[in-house]
Amino acid sequence: EVQLVESGGGLVQPGGSLRLSCAASGFTFSSFWMYWVRQAPGKGLEWVSSINRAGGSPYYADSVKGRFTISRDNAKNTLYLQLNSLKTEDTAIYYCAKDPRGATRGQGTQVTVSS
Repeated sequence: EVQLVESGGGLVQPGGSLRLSCAASGFTFSSFWMYWVRQAPGKGLEWVSSINRAGGSPYYADSVKGRFTISRDNAKNTLYLQLNSLKTEDTAIYYCAKDPRGATRGQGTQVTVSS
């Protein structure tokens, strides 16, 4: 059974930082591209970032480019997302996923950016 468990969310002021983690199990993590998607209040799922099997070729949505960094540790079956220079519009539930649409995703971790 595929399991994706996100952690690291919280309440942060604008301009602050957070590091999200996603522990994966139930599949061969190193064989899959991995993704972060998010859902802001009242909106649909939005793709945020992708990373290839080896940890290269990161891609980012224009809205987060230059502020967020995706990475992975295949030895630990863990995906990361470093969030810097956070803005109020980054407030959302963040999910790690096996596909860019988020059809197979974890339970999510809440990120709230507010002063």
